[in-house]
Amino acid sequence: MLFVAGIAFPAFTGCNSSSQQEETGTSPIGVSWKLVSNFIGPANVFEAKFKLVNHGRQELDASNWALFFNMSPREIHPNKTPQPAVLKHINGDWYTMVPAADFRLAPGDSVEIYYQGTEGIVKETDAPLGLYFVHYDQDGQETGIAQVSNYTIEPFTEREQLLRGEDDRLPAASAENTYRRNNGMEPVAADNFQTIVPAPVTFRLLSGQFELQEGLTIAHGEGLAEEAAFLREKLEAIAGISARVRPGTEQPAAIRLDVGAVKVNGIAEEAYRLDIGEGVTITGSDPAGVFYGIQSLLALIPVETWQQKNKTAVLSRAHMEDAPRFHFRSMHLDVSRNFQSKESVLRVIDLLAFYKINHLLLYVTEDEGWRVEIEGLPELTQVGGQRGHVSGKEATGLHPAYGSGPVPNEPGKHGSGYYTRADFVEILKYARQRHITIIPELNFPGHARAAIKAMEFRYERLMKEGDQEGAEEYRLIDPDDRSEYLSAQFYTDNVVSVARESTYRFFEKVVDTYMDMYEEAGLTLKKFHTGGDEVAEGAWTKSPLAARLLADNPAIRDPKNLHIYFFRKLLPLLKQRGLEVHGWEEVALEKDANGVYVPNPEFVGKGVVPYIWNNLYDLDLGYRLANAGYPVVLCNVTNFYFDLAPDNDPREPGLYWGGFVNARTNWEFSPYNFFQTTFTTSMGEPLDFSKVVHLRPDARRNIIGIESQLWSETVKGREMMEYYILPKLIGFAESAWSERSWETIANPVVRKNATAAAWNVFANRLSQVELPRLNYMNGGYNYRLPAPGAVVENGELKANSALPGLAIHYTTDGSEPDQQAPLYEKPVTVKPGKISLKAFDKTGKSSLRTDLTTR
Repeated sequence: MLFVAGIAFPAFTGCNSSSQQEETGTSPIGVSWKLVSNFIGPANVFEAKFKLVNHGRQELDASNWALFFNMSPREIHPNKTPQPAVLKHINGDWYTMVPAADFRLAPGDSVEIYYQGTEGIVKETDAPLGLYFVHYDQDGQETGIAQVSNYTIEPFTEREQLLRGEDDRLPAASAENTYRRNNGMEPVAADNFQTIVPAPVTFRLLSGQFELQEGLTIAHGEGLAEEAAFLREKLEAIAGISARVRPGTEQPAAIRLDVGAVKVNGIAEEAYRLDIGEGVTITGSDPAGVFYGIQSLLALIPVETWQQKNKTAVLSRAHMEDAPRFHFRSMHLDVSRNFQSKESVLRVIDLLAFYKINHLLLYVTEDEGWRVEIEGLPELTQVGGQRGHVSGKEATGLHPAYGSGPVPNEPGKHGSGYYTRADFVEILKYARQRHITIIPELNFPGHARAAIKAMEFRYERLMKEGDQEGAEEYRLIDPDDRSEYLSAQFYTDNVVSVARESTYRFFEKVVDTYMDMYEEAGLTLKKFHTGGDEVAEGAWTKSPLAARLLADNPAIRDPKNLHIYFFRKLLPLLKQRGLEVHGWEEVALEKDANGVYVPNPEFVGKGVVPYIWNNLYDLDLGYRLANAGYPVVLCNVTNFYFDLAPDNDPREPGLYWGGFVNARTNWEFSPYNFFQTTFTTSMGEPLDFSKVVHLRPDARRNIIGIESQLWSETVKGREMMEYYILPKLIGFAESAWSERSWETIANPVVRKNATAAAWNVFANRLSQVELPRLNYMNGGYNYRLPAPGAVVENGELKANSALPGLAIHYTTDGSEPDQQAPLYEKPVTVKPGKISLKAFDKTGKSSLRTDLTTR
């Protein structure tokens, strides 16, 4: 057990082991995994295999072992042909392999175990992760845990591995298909780039230059001391320029910051005017406008200055007027599925600020983790904030998920961790200084397993102490509930009881603690996200408490309507606290007689803001809710899900249930007619928009903003997080802030051509300015560069990039391309053999390698 503040918590430690290797936590069993085929016969079914090799001295038999692991949740089919071992689903993405009755694996021997499952696999990140063996004695008691260190994922190379089955309409990943996809991308001269990202409403270049020099003065008006200090800090970090800050703008100064009457395109909130002449003047309609003027000034500093830091920065003289088209510009960051450190979150906040994103939905609770300390409920973080091996689904504790392994807080794993109260207050203050609103979240009634498990541990502890009243105070389940359901993430126990008063008391306790933390940070909590999504069909159907509630409230009629009952009861509790209530789309929906979601008019005009992700299975849902009167945030999965892989290259990490999402799809979004910027299903089939409901002109005002999402199932650590975010965030920022002329072109052919031309310019700016600058910001971010495309035609190598301006280097001898390898500039004659290529930006950062073989 682990003791914290006198309370014992499960430490998830393994038992003693008889073998030396097991004592060190390393298994002598080597394991490999291979996707065999997505084309084995039945539609939407794959086949894969494990291979186990015994490098140890002890035999594995039919009862002394089981292999545990995580993998993207999928239904496992019964074996048609008997196998030496069988895969079983436990809960969520946690699976086990158990031996068949005649299993034997002697030292030096190997065995292969085949299995089949639902949904084609095309990503290496779909492979089983976090593998470990648990060993048992003759009585079935655990004797040791040994992690698999010798593990290989076989590469995906064949068509049956590169496509998801017969229904996959996308071209298979290949150098040639990437080349064809990149056709039309052309280099653009730097003087044709847009000025900054996101593009300002107006920008006029003037003759001459102005130089920011060492020792310059920043003068600021009333209430702008923090903005001036921020600018001073950034000038030092970017250019090595030391600046003085003083209040008052009456006296001459190199840079002057002030608040005044500024309105751009009829928008005053967050608007600014930037003038660079004999000096720099930034006038904002409010402090936020001044702050965004500062960010535009910093974006105008040449990348070479960021690199050299030579205590000077030369700027072209210019006049700029700007304001955002949406006041709500947000990014969602999931730190629950896999945890991110406080420092990593602060780095994300800096990115959001630079690209003028003003909200961060910090997703701190989920089935797999509770990530913020709540005073008075230490179990939430000490139980709900760590994952490790548990003995069975019913254990009070969180099992491994997303490859986190059997040992909590193990270095290099990301299943455990949380923010202390001081950490969270620091995050709030850091965001406030950058004019970013942090929106916390508590996802109920589904997605609540971490809270449920933590409160069950609390219940059992207090009951043992004889404190039944205290034990029941925040309990979240009906202990007699026998409902059977399977959530979208394959959980069978992640829904709270909506019939217990203690559930609402718990929610209030958490919200009040957040309000206290905001007050400590000098803020007022105004927006709270209640989640509310993906409550599995079948929840509450066999709960005695729910049955009693239904009997007392016959108007509810059906257990599936208890979701609405929960939100109806929760809403006044939050409104009493002055909160604007945000939630996923389900909070504004009800199920009709057929179980189909339709807009629910009940909460219109009551401060409820639904976030709509589903534009793929319910194409027009966002517009129907806006037309119904809800203020909606568009989070379209086909455009804004950062966790979706950029393409179907198996090496590129990410999910793809909603298709593939890259920087262009983030940039290419028309909020008032997204039917013209979303084209296919996740499998590449054209979408049918013939019967959709369009956004009414009078309901345009109900589209209050857009949000990008980073769910973290496949995200492990800071570098991987940044790789997923960048450059997608830059395309998203343009969609959130700037109106684009191509969005309103009625003729689809003309619009398509105009969009392609505008994207080509934007892509050139990405490769030649935005991404290289990120290499010098905050010590450098881990952004993604796309692998080049290539073909050999008539003996000539041709290559291109999705981001023109990247340098492509190649080799023909099988070696890894670097910047000393030949530079591709035009088609070149090559001999038959293997050709390898990489793209590099001006900082030397490179893409994944592209390979092709010619004969």
